[in-house]
Amino acid sequence: MAGDGNHFVGVDFGGTKILAGVFNSSFKLLKTVKLSTKPERGVEAVIERIERAVRAAVDEADLDLKHVRAMGLGAPGTVEPESGRVIYAINVGWENVPLKKELEKRLGLPVFIENDCKASTLGIYHLELKGKPRSMVGVFLGTGVGGGLILNGELYAGANFAAGEVGHMIIDAAGAKTGRTARGTFESLASRTAIFHRIKTAVKEGQKTILTEMLGPGLEEMRSGDLRRALRSGDKLIEKVVAEAAQYTGVAVANLISVLGPEVVALGGGVIEALGEEMMPIIEKRAEELLLPGTFNGVRILASQLGDHAGISGAVVLAQARSK
Repeated sequence: MAGDGNHFVGVDFGGTKILAGVFNSSFKLLKTVKLSTKPERGVEAVIERIERAVRAAVDEADLDLKHVRAMGLGAPGTVEPESGRVIYAINVGWENVPLKKELEKRLGLPVFIENDCKASTLGIYHLELKGKPRSMVGVFLGTGVGGGLILNGELYAGANFAAGEVGHMIIDAAGAKTGRTARGTFESLASRTAIFHRIKTAVKEGQKTILTEMLGPGLEEMRSGDLRRALRSGDKLIEKVVAEAAQYTGVAVANLISVLGPEVVALGGGVIEALGEEMMPIIEKRAEELLLPGTFNGVRILASQLGDHAGISGAVVLAQARSK
């Protein structure tokens, strides 16, 4: 097996995209390649697309796989890090997939796998916060909602490897249900999927939004960036829906602070990247309103500046640490 080079590959594999990045040993990002995931094509096809993204990123960096020491990958769902199996990933329909074994066979590299949001949490913790806080919670709003926990300076997996699945906290037991989540989960109320569902439902009920002029009545090609443009145009419906998602996120953040008392709550994911300017003040205000007096002291709530690169950065932190 290869793995004697001075470069690392990080991959962020999610429900909608596969992002591969090549880094040097000082964590400088050299090149990235992004592909759509296309989970409907099945497990084998998705693994082929991950392989293709990795090879293309290495080639774009003017390198060969022999220059790569190891690869880290963040995968959706519950991951068993030692075996590299994806135990269950609801957003891509995977169950018990030996991803590490398959990728090592295809690429000839040591591959280290973690949950995608845990990997993103590692990236923010080590590269953005320089490993300074002893405790941190990562919360990521994207296609779904995920999270990661740093406790006593270490990534915490839990006895079942599923610690940090903050998206499945029940925020409103009588609330909305989307996909295969339980009713009223954080994910079903504040993910991009939930936000889009709420907008489309409102339009079907006759409410007005500039998005129908931009994208057509079915809003089929809607993206988070479209919501940002609508907000800046003074769109009242989008303003209301985004504010509701931010309020629910504030409730979730308050719960996490009450239970864990972290030094930092870092928010990321595509929704925060696109709408953080509008959402973060609401999130912070709502969380503080709900916390017991004094509970908010010493806690920072921030939007990660790593953006789309948090996952690949954390995957490379993982690869470098575990390939020593």
